[in-house]
Amino acid sequence: MRYKIIAIIPARGGSKGLPRKNIKPLLGKPLIAWTIEQAKKSKYIDKVIVSTEDEEIAEISKEYGAEVSFLRPKELARDDSPTIEVILHAINWFEKRDEYFDLVVLLEPTSPLRDVEDIDNCVKMLVNNPKAKAIVGIAKLESSHPEFNVVINDMGFIRKPDGTSNFKFLRRQELEEVYFFEGSIYISKIEALKKNRTFYHELTLAYVVQKYKSLEVDELSDFICIEALMKAKIEKEL
Repeated sequence: MRYKIIAIIPARGGSKGLPRKNIKPLLGKPLIAWTIEQAKKSKYIDKVIVSTEDEEIAEISKEYGAEVSFLRPKELARDDSPTIEVILHAINWFEKRDEYFDLVVLLEPTSPLRDVEDIDNCVKMLVNNPKAKAIVGIAKLESSHPEFNVVINDMGFIRKPDGTSNFKFLRRQELEEVYFFEGSIYISKIEALKKNRTFYHELTLAYVVQKYKSLEVDELSDFICIEALMKAKIEKEL
């Protein structure tokens, strides 16, 4: 079966941590352009759209090859607007115009360190597993492993999260591997997404990425780190 696939890149104009971050120049082009270009290079994605309420972001997105078929409603462009509602709004917009897709790829523009190979590998893993309904990127927890977590009690002393002071830590080599949702890529079969209204459920596959790819732009310090890493990637140092 040939799956018809849409990639959706959500990009609000408002940002409190780093104003206008989605179009802030990163090594000579807007931040969002990196994600648009990755999606456009995919062997499997049929349509790349940007969902935004912002006319400047819309124009820049078009310049780099994305479609902006509509401007997102203002009520879906607030700080507290759930991303899932943004994705479903876009899918419904196309279905009302008799354009249907089998898979949706969610790519956050604030995570530009992914590679097109990550996108295509995820698509292949999902379509080749008949039981799976979704796939998300994860990365290994290392220095922030839960075994090393502590809390502060009312008197200011450190305790384990269970309230005890049994600080007999295992060696790092002895710890069970633990992962976190890294945020750069999400894919779902559309019917499953409509039913579950989430990418996370018991039929979600894991795609492990290198930890550095999980970095996302929220504040200026993130942007500076990502710019350095992107430069290293381009120069084949990473």
